[in-house]
Amino acid sequence: MRPVNRPVTVIPGDGIGPECTEATRRVLAATGVAIDWIEHRLGVAADTDPLPAAALESIRRTGVALKGPISLPPGGRSVNIALKHHLDLFVQARPVSSLPGAPGLHAGVDLVVLRETTEDFYAGIEFDADSGQATALLGLLAEMGRPLPAGSAVSLKHTTALGARRMLDFSFRYARGNGRQRVTVVHKSAVTRSTDGLFLAVARDVATGYPDIEIDELAVDAAAAQLARAPAELDVLVMPGQYGDILSDLAAAVVGGVGLAPGANYGADIAMFEAVHGTAPRHAGRDRANPMALILSGALLLDHIGHPGPAASVRHAVAAVVRDGRHLTYDIARAHPPVGTARVTEEIIRRLDQPPDEHRQQPPRLALR
Repeated sequence: MRPVNRPVTVIPGDGIGPECTEATRRVLAATGVAIDWIEHRLGVAADTDPLPAAALESIRRTGVALKGPISLPPGGRSVNIALKHHLDLFVQARPVSSLPGAPGLHAGVDLVVLRETTEDFYAGIEFDADSGQATALLGLLAEMGRPLPAGSAVSLKHTTALGARRMLDFSFRYARGNGRQRVTVVHKSAVTRSTDGLFLAVARDVATGYPDIEIDELAVDAAAAQLARAPAELDVLVMPGQYGDILSDLAAAVVGGVGLAPGANYGADIAMFEAVHGTAPRHAGRDRANPMALILSGALLLDHIGHPGPAASVRHAVAAVVRDGRHLTYDIARAHPPVGTARVTEEIIRRLDQPPDEHRQQPPRLALR
């Protein structure tokens, strides 16, 4: 009997998204894993509604999605944030690992940034003070001696004990399941005492259930300095949404840039895999985009659906291409002239069947199980 293909929703996105998505589909197909891709358009690439109900239903039905980058619609709310809210994808994982041959600033880096994605400033609670949308809140601020002058804008940082707990419990389980030794809680509780103070208190409580995992704490500015100075000393970093959005890009830059940075979003029953980078519209359609970040996100997808062997092959192949240095896109090419998206993809596919010991290095630890 012919095996049934695994259904996976695919969202090509816009800008360089379709090119990177097609490259990823080609690489995953070359591993031999049978996937039935169910395509939906979101954002500016959608016909009318930037977040069609049919796309949301497809992701809920398949439970897994591969997503290219999506632009912010003019005058509208971020589709990327709305997706996470509608699907309750409450934690985002961004692994960062050094690859020999990449233009990184430090060697030996192997860390992951985990951030909460449905609360904090990403809850979307914001308004112009002149609009009259929050009369009661403005009155309360006035009573506190903090009246807002005309022309003010407000974004609320929102944290709940429930939201923090489920994200932090995931983070400690992730650390344990991936053989990690230490979780570093990133915060700024000296300033945002109520919100970050709550996040930190919940982290300390959750940590008591994981005595095998070391916990430490860093203020977000100190964490940024550590990432710049000695990132190899870090392991798993957990934090609220905005800090994670910023620090994960910094971490990616340390090892060669966002073109090498994969990502995954998790909820209770759904996982969505995407690159860290954006749409880069000036490079769209020019065979210039680096597809490696989304291809590595595809490797995470393979791990998630139960194919760790093919996932490891993808990571080995990417690592080999980077180390070889002759077939790299403009953003990471150094010793040789840059090549295009299609050529990089072909070279990764060619390397899939090479034995792991030929790569002389273990692949970055990107699996999220």
